[in-house]
Amino acid sequence: MQLITLDFETYYDKDYSLSKLTTEEYIRDDRFEAIGISVKVGAEDAVWFSGTMAKTKEWLDQFDWSQSFVLAHNMLFDGAILAWRFGIHPMVLLDTLSMARAVDGVEVGNSLAKLAERYSLGVKGTEVIAALGKRRKDFAPDELDRYGAYCTNDVQLTYDLFHILQSHFKKQELRLIDLTLRMFTKPTLQLNLPLLEQHLIEVVEHKEALIAEASANREVLLSNPKFAEALLQRGVVPPMKVSPTTGKETYAFAKTDDGFKALADHEDPWVQAMVAARLGTKSTLGETRTQRFIDIAKRGDLPVPLRYYAAHTGRWGGDDKLNLQNLPRKSTLKSAITAPPGYVLIDADSSQIEARVLAWLSGQNDLVKAFASGEDVYKIMASRIYGKSVESITEDERFVGKTTILGAGYGMGWSKFQTQLRNFKRDLDEPTCKHILNTYRGSFSFIPQLWEQAHRCLDALADEKLKTTLFGCQPQAVYVLPGVGFDLPSGLPLKYMNLRPDEIDERGRAQYIYTTRKGIVRIYGGKVVENICQAIARCVIGEQMLKISQRYQVVLTVHDAVACIVKEEEWGAAAKYVQDCMRWRPKWAQTLPLDCEVKYGTSYGTTTRFIG
Repeated sequence: MQLITLDFETYYDKDYSLSKLTTEEYIRDDRFEAIGISVKVGAEDAVWFSGTMAKTKEWLDQFDWSQSFVLAHNMLFDGAILAWRFGIHPMVLLDTLSMARAVDGVEVGNSLAKLAERYSLGVKGTEVIAALGKRRKDFAPDELDRYGAYCTNDVQLTYDLFHILQSHFKKQELRLIDLTLRMFTKPTLQLNLPLLEQHLIEVVEHKEALIAEASANREVLLSNPKFAEALLQRGVVPPMKVSPTTGKETYAFAKTDDGFKALADHEDPWVQAMVAARLGTKSTLGETRTQRFIDIAKRGDLPVPLRYYAAHTGRWGGDDKLNLQNLPRKSTLKSAITAPPGYVLIDADSSQIEARVLAWLSGQNDLVKAFASGEDVYKIMASRIYGKSVESITEDERFVGKTTILGAGYGMGWSKFQTQLRNFKRDLDEPTCKHILNTYRGSFSFIPQLWEQAHRCLDALADEKLKTTLFGCQPQAVYVLPGVGFDLPSGLPLKYMNLRPDEIDERGRAQYIYTTRKGIVRIYGGKVVENICQAIARCVIGEQMLKISQRYQVVLTVHDAVACIVKEEEWGAAAKYVQDCMRWRPKWAQTLPLDCEVKYGTSYGTTTRFIG
């Protein structure tokens, strides 16, 4: 086995560049040209090669890719060039960009230039700027030599960076990076072009009417409180943020706010239209996304662009302007994503994993036992709320119990809980909401205790003199590293950058804030518990995904779900295997009660439930 580090330099101009196009568009475009490539085998000096596409292919064929670990900074780009333009699929793909996000956090810049400076590795050059608009034939020999030196320096920086970052990584996390990259570089899923084109016609017609209606009500569009009230009346919770100026909570209605961006992609077309009208745009995200799917379908199969360690908690996120993580549940776009001929899609979704992790971490053993034995925990919760037997609970009461189990575990207040219920068309008054939350906290008292313990952990993280290292009842899963963060089963810590006290609450406790790229974020015990539960769930899903990949090709992961493709004639045995994998418990979580729901079908959106 050998390590090959590489970097491509490619043609770009003012209209044809990665700032204007997605990676998929750019590499599949007829204008694409590889100016040159630098390759470093093991510790040997990097070698620069520049030639025609055909000559570059001949030169690349001298390396044994099938027995090589191949490294780049932003392998989504370089790996796709290798695969789509030169038909090369290495044994393992490695990526220092992905690794840096996990080690240094998603809140700091992880470009090669910034990483080289951060780790004192050297200086990344700027010769690429002079290459604007130049084809390979346009370079003078000395210019090409300088470009080659620039590229070779990038390769050396990447190689050195990898040897610093790899000490933080377990093998399984490197395997997850490889698996994530292959979803993009080796596309298998297909898109139903006729279905997408018909859907676009319907979306445009519906959109135009809704935007016209929304635009007519300028008073609502221009007023934050009235816009928020309009959303609430539609059953949509207005997104909030902490103002970096005042430190107080305010509406997140700026076009750059993540919460507002999410509204633009809401499953309700009315909400999309309201956002579009407020921003003064003529199209909704539903329309532009459908068009993007159509354009991809015309170019080939669907590369799945996922960002490894996109979130603070380590979860995957969308990339390349195609966020498959938030497709509406009943979207036509999901139905347009299909398995190749002769194959079916198997989609396995981990059941209530955050609520299960929360019960397990807190030591709420009665709830753990109920999950493990397959009891209806939603009805159990509802029976305590309404003072009725489990058998007499109605479907509407069960839904309230479900919302409580899934939503009240992180210290939510009654007002936010009331708003959440309104989002599901349930309107309960203040006393009832308070009663429900008090019932939850009284029934599962170890969970509020975990919130308090998490707050004490913040004290330890903010002050290295404090040596509190206890969190929850599962030290094999997570423990505190004073002054650093929470150590996770992945081996990668959960950090809070520049954590510091902000004010003192009525109980005399410090209240904390930390810094993100988007501003200051307030953090408290319940929020820490939420972060850790999501991070633990991600660790579980990651290990389960690797088990599935040992037998079948994993093509997508969305939050707590994993999708793979299998041969049509094997679907039954495959569904059972995937189900077993999603119920499998890692070594560090042998008492964590896990379950899943498995569906199958030729389309990602039209699947049938598997009963195994």
